[in-house]
Amino acid sequence: MKQRTGTIEVATERQGLGVVERWVREPAMREGLLTLFCRHTSASLVIQENAAPAVRRDMEAYFARIAPEDPAAYEHDDEGPDDMPAHLRTALTGVQLAIPLIEGRLALGTWQGIYLFEHRRRPHRRSIALHLIGE
Repeated sequence: MKQRTGTIEVATERQGLGVVERWVREPAMREGLLTLFCRHTSASLVIQENAAPAVRRDMEAYFARIAPEDPAAYEHDDEGPDDMPAHLRTALTGVQLAIPLIEGRLALGTWQGIYLFEHRRRPHRRSIALHLIGE
């Protein structure tokens, strides 16, 4: 059994879904499991449609409706009006993904991509921890 660990940094420019760069480059590893873990409480990881940009826009609009930036709605606002809504959006989407590695490739569907979902308005540098285990 082999293992590979590491982190990638993702620079976000604004709220929304951004593509996470491909990390699996271990040609000797053919079968296994990749775990990704977002090390933040105001950004999350999702697997989502990678062909139609309208899907990402609709998701962003949906989360803005269900966790709006309304200063009167939340007690926690230490970092501004987008602080608590960001935590709620992260809780709803999650910070960890596990994706099988089959025949040397991530077993994503044809139209699936891995995205970092930034829930804050200002730019951030987000860290994602990765662990690949397999043979």
